[in-house]
Amino acid sequence: MADGPECEVYVGHDMDGSGVVRELGEYVVAIYSARSPQRDGPNEDAAAAFCLANGSVLLLVADGMGGMPQGGTASALLVGAVHDAVLDTGGEADRGLREGLIDAIDRASERIQALGVGAGSTLAAVEINDHTVRSCHVGDSMILVVGNRGRIKQQTVSHSPVGYAVEAGLLNEDDALHHDDRNVVSNMVGFPNMRIEIGPAVPLAPHDTVLLASDGLFDNLYIEEIVEYFRRGRIERAMKDLVAACRRRMDGPAAGGQPCKPDDLTFILLRRRPPRRTRK
Repeated sequence: MADGPECEVYVGHDMDGSGVVRELGEYVVAIYSARSPQRDGPNEDAAAAFCLANGSVLLLVADGMGGMPQGGTASALLVGAVHDAVLDTGGEADRGLREGLIDAIDRASERIQALGVGAGSTLAAVEINDHTVRSCHVGDSMILVVGNRGRIKQQTVSHSPVGYAVEAGLLNEDDALHHDDRNVVSNMVGFPNMRIEIGPAVPLAPHDTVLLASDGLFDNLYIEEIVEYFRRGRIERAMKDLVAACRRRMDGPAAGGQPCKPDDLTFILLRRRPPRRTRK
């Protein structure tokens, strides 16, 4: 392992369907980020993956608020602030990475507010240390931790009226995906009253899958569809299948009431790296 952190940062990318696959310490990550098929301007999403000197991993996805000025600038400021915080730790998680992450989100929020244009960004982030996942999120970018047999171990609640209604049992997933207020978000990095939600520690088994994604994924695929793609083999295949399925939905029009919402699409998948085979 290198003395400093390994960094993979993607801001405003427009990837093809193959995305990027990297090994980070004991883990394999697949990263995809591309602009909406109906967008003329740049992708307003951003993503980053860091591996620290002790093998801990930090992943994040940021989604600049669509339809508002400088959404891409907001997500870039957020990822940049976290990148600086990781570098400040010297690549050692026990030097306050979690505290540094929270401080970085606060600094980014102040910088976004200083733009003075009403910009904002969501954030989905996970810290993985000693095979334990802890989530951190702001807004409606979501995080899933899914077991090998498809059991959902963790699913974050979107900070939105529709997200809260689903959590309370007032709406089912299908109603939520077609709700008129689906894209109303009540919490953003860059909002004066921003709230950062920290999730519980979740043990990560050898074949579990961790997903962080902007709403471009969850507005076009049902959770059970996403989970089923995780069960089809290697992480590279899961990434390509998710991209292809999302693009089919975005290209619409939706058939049989299926969801269809063209949008920037960014997600990260993570699994523990399989044991390396040794020759006898």
